[in-house]
Amino acid sequence: MKGVMIQGTSSDAGKSFLVTALCRILAQRGLNAAPFKSQNMSNNSYVTKDGLEIGRAQGVQAEAAGQEATVYMNPILLKPSSEMHSEVVLFGKRDRVLSGINYRKEYYETALTSIRISLEELQKRHDYLIAEGAGSPAEINLNDREVVNMKVAEMADLPVILTADIERGGIFASIIGTLALLEPAHRSRVKGLIVNKFRGDPALFESGKDWLEKNTGLPVLGIIPYLPGHMIEGEDSLSIESLFPVRNEYEIEVAVIRLPFISNYTDFEPFLFEEDVRLRFVSETASFGNPDAVIIPGTKSTLADLTFLTESGLSGEIQKYASGGNRLLGICGGYQMLGETMTDPFGTDSGQPGAAAKGLGLLPGRTTFGENKQTVRRKGFVAEDGIPVEGYEIRMGETGCQGAAPFLQYAEPGGDPGAVSGSVTGTYLHHLFYNDGFRTSWLNELRERKGLRPKPCVNLKQLKDTRYSRVADHAEQHLDMKKIMDIIEGGGS
Repeated sequence: MKGVMIQGTSSDAGKSFLVTALCRILAQRGLNAAPFKSQNMSNNSYVTKDGLEIGRAQGVQAEAAGQEATVYMNPILLKPSSEMHSEVVLFGKRDRVLSGINYRKEYYETALTSIRISLEELQKRHDYLIAEGAGSPAEINLNDREVVNMKVAEMADLPVILTADIERGGIFASIIGTLALLEPAHRSRVKGLIVNKFRGDPALFESGKDWLEKNTGLPVLGIIPYLPGHMIEGEDSLSIESLFPVRNEYEIEVAVIRLPFISNYTDFEPFLFEEDVRLRFVSETASFGNPDAVIIPGTKSTLADLTFLTESGLSGEIQKYASGGNRLLGICGGYQMLGETMTDPFGTDSGQPGAAAKGLGLLPGRTTFGENKQTVRRKGFVAEDGIPVEGYEIRMGETGCQGAAPFLQYAEPGGDPGAVSGSVTGTYLHHLFYNDGFRTSWLNELRERKGLRPKPCVNLKQLKDTRYSRVADHAEQHLDMKKIMDIIEGGGS
């Protein structure tokens, strides 16, 4: 299959950014390209049209490519649920929970089989593959059973472009060291280098470019300047700060509790397109402040993160904040925490069958964690004012909120309606703020409470599409696309 694999000298080197850019560039040229990442480790997920779960980055890359996202674009998703364990999502469905050691021991052959199936399916449906590696291909302690970098390049027979983050410093050592640690067969797959996140005048790096080309024998295919506010998320929470820069000028401030196992933090990406809104992540009482609204986000480990809230003192701050009639919203795990009790009879949330905890007591909710995960897209409307909404649920729990008003109503059965009690709201619906009408109404209520004028609706879909094109145009301006297309058309052998 024609295509290329983007690998990096480290995590957060800009692989997701480059794959997204290349997907859009090929789409703009009328080419049928698909993104691919064999294994993603992230609690930031995306629900496909058929209700299956993949890594968020591959969903975004599919959008940039003008394709419908499928599980074949990310057959394995690892969702960390503790420091040592991750939930394994195979072809969009929860399979099991494994430690890192047991995953390497028990899952290698399953992973290879899933990759082969995915590559076969993608080859039937698409003409080009833009694949993304993970971390670095030079992790010599893991390479005997790796399924994310050179093994994938071999299986798909793809050439590799190596990218490095110059902002980290040490770019020459990282590139030379990475290439030196590759086996000769793997080293021969590398066809070029990209220097990413450059600040300043690229002309100042000409001597560095010449040195790299002379000492590696590889062309430097581009020196890409740092692009602030590009809003292309990486694979994990390490990218939160880069995705959500804190604004200094704003009228409305929304605080999101930064839970240790936070998931689907891209639920809040739409606020980046609202010019008067500052989004701020809070992880300690000293930085709680006095925001206009507080959101408790989703989490991969609700009971563990509730313990964090208690031990950090944030639970008391949240309760005090809500008692003042301030706007508080809990999404998924955050919704569960707002209730009175949580029980985990099978240990699916905590890893400890029979575990239980008291919630924040701000909603009359009682949550029981089950054995089976629900991943489903939903359409409905806000019960109070009829504003239409759509999004998706990714949850293990069932929550009953007797005595509270429903937040949402769904046309189809099975959706949890959420709950509203005064200024406190809970819902299982992810992507809530991607609904332009709801987001505008929600923010305008905050604006009116402060005596500010309401603002018109922002068309998020249009802005997102513009963002993909902006990223592609920026990359294309600084890449040698003729050489890159020659690499893509030429295959890996």
